[in-house]
Amino acid sequence: MLADADRDVRPVPARGDETKPSWKTTELYLYLAAVIGVLIASQVVGGGAHNGSDYFTADKAWWYITLLTIGYLVSRGLAKAGSRTRDVNSRTR
Repeated sequence: MLADADRDVRPVPARGDETKPSWKTTELYLYLAAVIGVLIASQVVGGGAHNGSDYFTADKAWWYITLLTIGYLVSRGLAKAGSRTRDVNSRTR
C-alpha cells in the first residue's frame, strides 16, 4: 500500500517509556536537603559539657552523606530498572 503524496505523514514519538530526569524528581531535592541538613548539624553540634568533645565529627557526617548517596543511587536505579528505551544504537544497550 502506497502513501498518498498529499498526506502529511510524520512519525509520532512514543511517550511514557522513560522515567523522568533526576532533576525533575522530588527525591533529588529531598536528597540535597538531607545532605545540607547533615552538614549543618555537623557544624552546629559542637562541644558539649563533657570536656568540650565534638559529638558529631566530620568523618561521621561524611559517613551519613555516603549512606544517603548510596540510598539515592539505589532509588534512581530502581526507578530506571523497569523503563525501556527506544534507542536503536545497539552499543548503548
